[in-house]
Amino acid sequence: MSTTMIEASGSSPDAPGALDPKRFRVLAIIAVAQLMIVLDASVVAIALPSAQRALHISIADRQWVLTAYTLAFGGLLLLGGRIADFVGRRRMFVLSLLGFAEASALGGLAQDPAMLFGARTVQGAFAAIMAPAALSLLTVTFTEPHERARAFGVYGAVAGGGAAIGLILGGILTEYASWRWTLLINVPIALVTAALAQSQVRESRAEGRARYDLPGALTVTGGLVALVYGFTRAESDGWGGVDHRRAPGRRGRPVGEPRDHRAPRRAPAAASSRRARPQPRRLVPRVTARRDRDVRDVPLPHLLPAGDAPLLGA
Repeated sequence: MSTTMIEASGSSPDAPGALDPKRFRVLAIIAVAQLMIVLDASVVAIALPSAQRALHISIADRQWVLTAYTLAFGGLLLLGGRIADFVGRRRMFVLSLLGFAEASALGGLAQDPAMLFGARTVQGAFAAIMAPAALSLLTVTFTEPHERARAFGVYGAVAGGGAAIGLILGGILTEYASWRWTLLINVPIALVTAALAQSQVRESRAEGRARYDLPGALTVTGGLVALVYGFTRAESDGWGGVDHRRAPGRRGRPVGEPRDHRAPRRAPAAASSRRARPQPRRLVPRVTARRDRDVRDVPLPHLLPAGDAPLLGA
């Protein structure tokens, strides 16, 4: 129907306001990309214990497998949308899909914790470009309000159900394959989606002078990383730890030393001196015996050890 309307009016599919005949294919491509973004935030959660044992990740550091992705995604989201609007939405969408696939392959083949954390950070950075580019493409592809509302409904449903699907898929892959496949599975999906997007999605970009707030993006991302790192260290070191080696003259235990809750608390010196009282001396009861007009003290037998009692009769 839409193709007939375009031909009758003498306009091409690229004309402003014209309905794109491939718009529902574009919706399917964008839905797959959005599902991959949301799914990758939760699919690794089930595989986290297996990855921890395989790469010898400490308990305090294993949460960075999830946190590195979400921090990079949330901190660079505004900058990624700005880049996609001025460089080209389809171009950045395809490039972000290819970068996401490469980062997923790097994480799936990780040999140490640093390699895995770095791959997850790169994944989040490319997802921060992919998500706003997909949302912008959805807005410019569906121009009619009724169809746009339906498209956004599909987009929201995919975003809402992706987390639950990620947990189920992560459990299946970990149980029957390996924890590495929770990351490697993104590679073929992202490559196929990028190829389809290159041929089915029309290019669009915003007009005007491009300005990028790089300091703002770096400040937001750095602040979030510092905040999460502080909460992570507080979980293991506590909130009241003070390193007296770095701050001389201040009382406290060194940072990283576990707090001993079983040790009794010592009272201040002044208070303890006021409460301290001399204890009476405990005397052993003795009896006196007269022998050859000499008086000597003889201890009672029941107060001596059992082996020393016969000595009294000697």
